[in-house]
Order: sequence, then C-alpha cells, then structure tokens
Amino acid sequence: MFRTTMEAAQVGIFVLQDQRFKYVNPYLTRLFGYSAEEIVDRMGPLDVVAPEQHAFIVEQMQARGAGINGHHYEITAIRKDGSEFPAMIYGSPSVFDGRPASVGTLLDISSQKAAEQRIRELADYDVLTGLPNRRLLRERFVQLLAAAERDNTEIAVIFLDLDHFKRVNDSLGHSVGDELLVEVARRLDTVVRRIDTLARLGGDEFIFAMPGFPTAAAAEVARRLIDVFTRPFEVAGHELTVTPSLGISIYPHDGQDLETLLKNADTAMYRAKEIGRNTFQFYAAEMNTATLDRLLMESNLRRALAQNEFILLYQPLVNLRTGVIIGVEALIRWQHPELGMIMPDRFIHVAEETGLINPIGDWVLCEACRQAKVWCDEGLPSLVMAVNVAPVQFRQPGFVEMVAGALAASGLEASLLELELTERTVMHDADINLGTLSALHRMGVELSLDDFGTGYSSLAYLKRFPVGKLKIDRSFVNDLETDPDDWAIASTIVSMGRSLRMTVLAEGVETGEQLAQLRKMGCDMAQGYYFSRPTSAVGIAEILRTQPFVNR
Repeated sequence: MFRTTMEAAQVGIFVLQDQRFKYVNPYLTRLFGYSAEEIVDRMGPLDVVAPEQHAFIVEQMQARGAGINGHHYEITAIRKDGSEFPAMIYGSPSVFDGRPASVGTLLDISSQKAAEQRIRELADYDVLTGLPNRRLLRERFVQLLAAAERDNTEIAVIFLDLDHFKRVNDSLGHSVGDELLVEVARRLDTVVRRIDTLARLGGDEFIFAMPGFPTAAAAEVARRLIDVFTRPFEVAGHELTVTPSLGISIYPHDGQDLETLLKNADTAMYRAKEIGRNTFQFYAAEMNTATLDRLLMESNLRRALAQNEFILLYQPLVNLRTGVIIGVEALIRWQHPELGMIMPDRFIHVAEETGLINPIGDWVLCEACRQAKVWCDEGLPSLVMAVNVAPVQFRQPGFVEMVAGALAASGLEASLLELELTERTVMHDADINLGTLSALHRMGVELSLDDFGTGYSSLAYLKRFPVGKLKIDRSFVNDLETDPDDWAIASTIVSMGRSLRMTVLAEGVETGEQLAQLRKMGCDMAQGYYFSRPTSAVGIAEILRTQPFVNR
C-alpha cells in the first residue's frame, strides 16, 4: 500500500539517512533523469543541488537528523544532464531501520517561477517594447537620487517624443505604428549606458534617466539621440522617416523629485516642438509661465468661439496693370472684451495644436463667403474672396464638403472663392493632397499657393496641382530695392508663374519703389500697406466704390 501510494504521487518523495538517499519515488527519479539504482545509497542531496547552496543543505540535514522540524525552502536543483530547475523542499525528522533519518518532498516550481517572472514583467516593463515602464522608472530613480545626494552629482532627465507619430497610425494603421515604436526603442537603447534607464511612458513618449550628466554632457547625448533618427526605419515594407523632439531637465537645478523633473522636461520638449521639431531644449523656469499662458489662451479661445468674439478684416488685392481691386483677402482678428484686438500670430498656433483651428477656420470660411455675397447683392464690382486655410483644417476629413456647404449657404459663386494654402501644406503628402485640390478645382474654387519660395516645392508636383496663383512671400519684397538676391528670387517666381500660366501676386508691398520693381518684373497683382491696411467690410465697400488705385 505504501509503495503503491508513493509511486503514484505527483511530487518527489525521498528518505535521507547519513546524507544519502535511502528511498526515492519514481516521480523524483524522472525529475532528475536518474534511475532509482543510480540514486539510492549512492547519491545524496549535495549531488543534485547547486554548489553555492551546499552549506545551507548540510545545515538542514543536520537539523532533521537532530529531530528538528523543517520548513519550506527553495533550492536550485541540477538534473543528470546538467540543466537546472527551481524546486521547493519540505523535510521532517523520521526514523529508518531504528536510526535517525528524515523524509521530504520535492516539488518542481518552474511554472510558478515563470508565472511570477511574467507578473513582474507586466508590472515593471512595457509590454510592447520591453523597456521599463513608469513604475520601474520611479523605483530606479529613487536609487539614482540617493546616489546623487551622496556624491553631490547631477542627473539628466530627457523627455523624447516622436514628431507627428499620429500620422503613422492614421495612415498605415496601429500595427505598423507599434512596430515602429519597437524599432525606435532598439535604436535608442544603443545610446544609453548600462547605468542609465531608458523607459517608455506610453504612446510615443520615452524617458532617459542618466546619472552623472551635467548640462553640457546632456546636450551631447541629446544630439546623439537625434542622430539615431537620421536613417529611415524599415517597418512592414515601408520606409518611414520620423524625427524626435526632446526636452531636458537637470537634477537638482530643475527639480528635486522625478515627477517635477518629468513635468519640466515635458515642458521643454513642447518648446522644442514649437521652434520647429527635430531638436532639443533645456528647461527654464519661464517655461512654466508660458505653459500657463497657453492653457489660458486655449480656454479663452473656446469662449471666443462660443461668444462670437472673432471678426474679419479685409485687405485689397490689386491688379498692377489697371490698378483695379479684383479681390480681397479675409484676415481674422480676435476682439477680446478685456485685452482688445489680438492679432492671429498670438493665437493661431494654439488653435492648431488644440484642434480649435477647425471650427475657427470653418467660421472664417462661412463668414467670408457670406460677406462676399453681400457685396455682390449691393451691386458692387465682383471680386474674389481669398481665405487662408490652415494645414490642420485642410487635412480634416470632409473639408471639401465643408467648402461646398459654405458656398451653398451663402449663395456665392464658387469662382469667387479662392483658398490660400502654404506650399508646405500642399507638398506634405502631395499625392494625397492632389485629390483634395482636384476636387476643389472641379467645384470651381480658385486655389493659390501662399508664402511661395519659403518652402520646398517640387516643380514636378507644382505643374500637376490645379493652382492658379502664386503669392511671393513678403520676406522677398521687403528689401526688393536694395537686396539683389531678393530681387532675383522674386523675378524668378514671376517668370516661373508666367511659364506655368499662373497669376503671381506679391505680398507686403509698402513703398512705391517696391511697386515699381514688381511692375518692371511683370508681376500681376499686389497687396500691402501701400494700397490699404486690413479694413472692415464697410471700409472695403467704400474703397470698391471709389477704386482709388486706378492709374496709381
């Protein structure tokens, strides 16, 4: 009965005497890979336990031999083939053939240990990239802080965020985005030292905690991190180019704890995005003030939209051959109840970052179309209403339908609406944008490229786009009389426009000398303070009735 029970047991069972096995059940022999004949009276625990645990095992055998009850403990067991596995032992004093002995059980806990390890990984590591997560970062940072306080050294915290990562997910899918994050993590890991911690907070945000790094050294690391992104990433058959923006805070100057240092590094990272991305910025205390101002601006913008605080002013577009006003450009202003008139350069970038640019841009488009139709109904000369379109607004789903709705609601002819897009907007994802531009052109809407000459236009695309007008950026007009380079650029744009059968308009004309130079080049149209500052709808109506620029 005893032997049958022992042989059926699914746990290793043994009897020890004089540090030798006197009995082992079949389950134990299978665990170690020995036969019973090889073990009984020939081997003892020291033959199947890792050497570093021998002293502890001897103590346990002596205690059992002295009649002292045992307790559960773990060992590293060694099989006949040399492989190891974790095991749980429990022993009790006993008597065998009239002499002291001990009996015990041995359980293979490999599966339990693997599950515990997996639980630790889930608790401490990012599932996607395998990098430490926020919890483990916080745990390690406590140790870094203790060492920095003891040695009076600094710690650099670098907050890295991928630029425009959302576009990858939106255009290629989240699976490709996940693969890209894995490849990014692998490259970033090549830059850090063994004592550094590289963690992923989530999304496309990565954190570096680097002990012993003063400001100058942190700047060098940031440059190396940016260099990591110079080569495209090969992901799922796509060649993807991404860039990072980095913010850096330094302990103890920028914070005494991880959360403060992270917050300040995050603030610096957003500053890096604001100045153009693919760069790094150090934290400065005044950034907190700028962040609060931005949050205040965002909340005020939402209120302004709800309470109709935006207004449109209009600036004439003049035909240089006749002096006749043939169009106006609609320019948004914010009539703040307390701060007065706010220019768009103070709030448009916040609107773009928060997504408010879409409802604001939609309002501008509808209001401009409505006003243009009012002028037509008043019997004033027909003129083109030019409306600037922000990149985010242009890329929003349903933009073409929104334009069609604004025209339908106002009753304005499509040919009297001109949408102004920067060349950067058009050239980004040019193949996709071509479809949107073509749909607008088929509708009858005029299209123009604003700030031409400041971006990276491809002539191969330019000739395919249904664009009817190029606008020479004001930066080339300012010094037209004195800077031969500006004169050459402006003249080239005029010649290019003529060759492509496009109208060319110069922005920012302020002097008669500038106007004379543009006429000499053969430029078609102009706008600027020389003719008129942006004015109200009533003011434009008066100008249209008098046409004061004819023969000027």
